[in-house]
Amino acid sequence: MTLYEDLKWRGLVYQVTDDSIIEKLNQDKLTFYIGTDPTADSLHVGHLMANLVAKRLEDHGHKPILVIGGGTGLIGDPSFKAEERKLLSIEESLKNAAGIEKQFKQLLPTAKVVNNYEWLSSLNAIEFLRDLGKHFSINYMMAKDSVKSRIERGISFTEFSYQIIQAWDFEHLYKHYQCTMQIGGQDQWGNITSGSELIRRIHGSDAKVYGLTFPLVTKADGTKFGKTESGTVWLDPKRTSPYEFYQFWINTADSDVMTRLKQFTFLSKEQIEDIEESLNTQPEKRLAQQTLAQELTRMVHGQARLKQAINISEALFSGDIKHLSAEEVEMGFKDLPSMTVNEDIALMDALKSLSLVQSNREAREMIKNNAVSVNGEKVTDTYFDIKKEDAIEQIYTVIRKGKKKYGLIKHQ
Repeated sequence: MTLYEDLKWRGLVYQVTDDSIIEKLNQDKLTFYIGTDPTADSLHVGHLMANLVAKRLEDHGHKPILVIGGGTGLIGDPSFKAEERKLLSIEESLKNAAGIEKQFKQLLPTAKVVNNYEWLSSLNAIEFLRDLGKHFSINYMMAKDSVKSRIERGISFTEFSYQIIQAWDFEHLYKHYQCTMQIGGQDQWGNITSGSELIRRIHGSDAKVYGLTFPLVTKADGTKFGKTESGTVWLDPKRTSPYEFYQFWINTADSDVMTRLKQFTFLSKEQIEDIEESLNTQPEKRLAQQTLAQELTRMVHGQARLKQAINISEALFSGDIKHLSAEEVEMGFKDLPSMTVNEDIALMDALKSLSLVQSNREAREMIKNNAVSVNGEKVTDTYFDIKKEDAIEQIYTVIRKGKKKYGLIKHQ
């Protein structure tokens, strides 16, 4: 398959500005850019597809530029947002930009990274109105979906002007880096076409630039992708642990998993079709979900963190906790009921304090009925004491009641 055919097969093409982009993608070596505003100091899985599309293009020989919106992030993109974003301070914007650049470089280490604060911060009001504003009619700007969707609820001039500022990004990159293509999610279509139009107005009709958008990622039921009960799934391991990241992908619904394998992995068409056959004939093996989780966790967090995530998952399934490291225990059990102790504690008291049982009587019954384990070992002694010297690395003790209920004790 050609590059464009592969992108289409994977469902990664929503719109293109010009059909001639197909030959350009397949035959030429373009410099292109993707942009992201530094609204947080980490990317999340909703950003991941854009970065992976950029990597596919880079692998084909195209040259990526990441534009971190240190300047545009101070304004706020209204695209498909119900309300105006909270404005960042310059300090927040630059701090967040540093975190995003580090993550982006892990995925595309040879890519050029620039921050549009560098050129936007020197723009004064007169230049903005004379050199940029004159190229945009109010009617043209009002026709953009990103604006129309907000008119009735209200939109500030700050956000209304966002498309002009982002358009200047494209023109700046075209002028200084010979960048001729912008890619982004479908919600960026209006910003991309504004940039293309500004380049033609300033540099003439012979200036050939292109735009490509990919679909926004949603679940098969139409709900938002990238959220769990505990919140957003981040790429930063301090925000979302590699184990939680792995679990996010392993819990992908059967109805979504083949789409995710196409969109997010670099497996070949033949490999993905073989996995799809397994999904259809032996769905209980969950080969598709396992492959997806392994590919993405390895890509984002590395082989060592993937191994940790698998170790934790297998330990939780089997109940064999004692072989986990303290770091793995902390990663796998951080959202479970927990308590901190500085001395020995009776198992019955620990069960009650962790709300795994409601009374001493229930605790005794559970212990006598072989339903309680400590660090993976069954305990039937109702007078059993939990001691620091027996803890995992003398830090953690994991109590399990029944098959699925856990509690965590941290020893000081």
